[in-house]
Amino acid sequence: MSSLVEPNRDEALAVDARQEIDLKVGVAFTRFQTSYFNGKYGNLDARVISYGPCQTPTLGFCVDRYLQIAMFKPEKFWMLHPYIMYKGYELKLEWERGRLFDADVAAMFRNRLMEDGTMRVVRVSEKLESKGRPSGLNTVNLLKVASSALGFGPQLTMQLAERLYTQGFVSYPRTESTAYPSSFDFKGTLVALVHNPAFGGYAQKLLTESYNKPRAGTDAGDHPPITPMRSASEDSLGNDAWKLYQYICQHFLGTLSPDCKYRRINVEFESGGEQFQCIGQLVTVKGFTSIMPWLAVSEKNLPDFAEGEKIEISKVDLDEGNTSPPDYLNESELISLMEKHGIGTDASISVHINNICERNYVQVQAGRRLVPTPLGISLIRGYQCIDSDLCLPDIRSFIEHQITLVAKGQADHSMVVQHVLDQFRRKFSYFVKQIENMDALFEAQFSPLSDSGRLLSKCGKCLRYMKYISTQPPRLYCGTCEEVYYVPQKGTVKLYKELTCPLDNFELLLCIMPGPEGKSFPLCPYCYNCPPFEGIDTFFGAPKTGDSSKLGKGVGMPCFLCPHPTCPHSVIAQGVCACPECSGTLVLDPVSAPKWRLYCNMCNCLVSLPEGAHRISTTQDKCPECDSTIIEVDFNKKTTPLKDGATLHKGCILCDELLHSLVEMKHGRSFSRHGRRGRGRGKGRGGYRGRGRGNNKQQDPKMSFRDF
Repeated sequence: MSSLVEPNRDEALAVDARQEIDLKVGVAFTRFQTSYFNGKYGNLDARVISYGPCQTPTLGFCVDRYLQIAMFKPEKFWMLHPYIMYKGYELKLEWERGRLFDADVAAMFRNRLMEDGTMRVVRVSEKLESKGRPSGLNTVNLLKVASSALGFGPQLTMQLAERLYTQGFVSYPRTESTAYPSSFDFKGTLVALVHNPAFGGYAQKLLTESYNKPRAGTDAGDHPPITPMRSASEDSLGNDAWKLYQYICQHFLGTLSPDCKYRRINVEFESGGEQFQCIGQLVTVKGFTSIMPWLAVSEKNLPDFAEGEKIEISKVDLDEGNTSPPDYLNESELISLMEKHGIGTDASISVHINNICERNYVQVQAGRRLVPTPLGISLIRGYQCIDSDLCLPDIRSFIEHQITLVAKGQADHSMVVQHVLDQFRRKFSYFVKQIENMDALFEAQFSPLSDSGRLLSKCGKCLRYMKYISTQPPRLYCGTCEEVYYVPQKGTVKLYKELTCPLDNFELLLCIMPGPEGKSFPLCPYCYNCPPFEGIDTFFGAPKTGDSSKLGKGVGMPCFLCPHPTCPHSVIAQGVCACPECSGTLVLDPVSAPKWRLYCNMCNCLVSLPEGAHRISTTQDKCPECDSTIIEVDFNKKTTPLKDGATLHKGCILCDELLHSLVEMKHGRSFSRHGRRGRGRGKGRGGYRGRGRGNNKQQDPKMSFRDF
């Protein structure tokens, strides 16, 4: 106090930068989300749908773990456990292979052990090991232990710790340091605890036998580790505050105690060509585990073995089990992830976790496990669909790194703030334009699907049935993958013969447009929404005005626009000839029997084929004159125009005299057999490019931070 200096301007500017960035970004996204979704769904239990640069990545950790659990597929495994009786001990031996995923192979190893019948001692090793005492207690470690061991949430823990601090029982509880300053008075603190009824005896023992200096920790330059300042009792503090105070005292005493030392004995066995082992542990010095018993080493006594001796196997168990998914994150694990990725500070970690609980994004269940709610899952999945940077921790880590440079005077405050806000402004603009993607997830999650949806077709990703929601805009929803696939906005959609797309394994749908002359065409839900080929100039359902190559709700690529070379439903397989009205292709309507017809995949042109035929199909042959596809017609026996009652005929509808005389133009001008253009698919077979192979590099509209 006698040598005060001016406050550090750079550190103050760093705090201002963090406040300005978090406030402006959080308010912009929160206001937009809340105004867009508030009141839109009756069962959406949220008054505020908030976004925060720290809060949202925190929720992202919880949802990522949820998705790991949801997508986990258990596998059976088998473990071999032989038992031996030796000098009064029954010992269960551990197999070096661990576990196997083949029952027959595991049974084979068990038979080999049973045939051998004995275990041979291969090696006996003994090693002295130690378990180091803890370093000083900082805020993050206090929050972890309070959640996992005491059952206190981070918010409650900080409230209790602050109360203990203001009452003078502990030091300042918000610190990142685990190293004590060189001038710290350990002896004085121990003397203050000597008369405590709970640990006074242990404190006196350390004073009498000379305490150890704490382990070297991390000095963050803020405050010393959390330590007790004076003695207290449970009656004076109350139950919860006493539990926290008790742990702080035990941790402090543990830092001044000796390390825990123990002997580790490893006995290796061999039988039937397989290796096994048994490990024993014997504590020689309890050290700090005397005052922190939950960290004690588990002791296991073993008899004395001699190398080379053989011991009879008493029994061999072949245990069967299943791999299990990870559990939901608990608060302690979440705090560790936040600390690892630089999300929040020692003062704000508890606030972020409390926010996602209060906003109904997660629920705290048994064991302080954080289980995401449908709202939390939909939010994160929406961010992932639109711009995954919004919920990834590395963006926050980048911002914290820049703010640290400001605090050190190595970066300009205004430039850092301006750059970050410019990037988020662009992300916000893109987010607003793409909010329908998140809205689709919300609508599928919070609308009563049981009333409006019905099971229709299988998803190609999870092979489970998707629900068809007929209300506008019509769409398919996969509850397992939590994906939405839009379908044409007009017409009736039904399953198409349980056929699947060769590209993505989704079941095909048949869309029947309204009216007596409406088109009928198959489509793959995934290809319709995510066209796998580049170079398609016009999508089905696109507005007449504007960009017809831009996807939107109900706009996509049906099979009659797909240039897949081998798919039996693509324009390559079903296209017959060029449209006389436009640059499109006349495609065979697969379900138009008995009134067979062709329709243009670009305009409303319709061509009637011979009526009453049993079957009309395309072939792989081409007309040598006009390059149109040869079709095969199976006429009705009673009405066949062929001689001698024949029914099967192949030919080109433009060049074959018989077929051309039976073709009738419904919409558009008549066919001309002069100046024919073949099938006229614009760029031709080589004009399309597969997904992701373009050479023209476009600027990322999401504006990534990673190149800054």
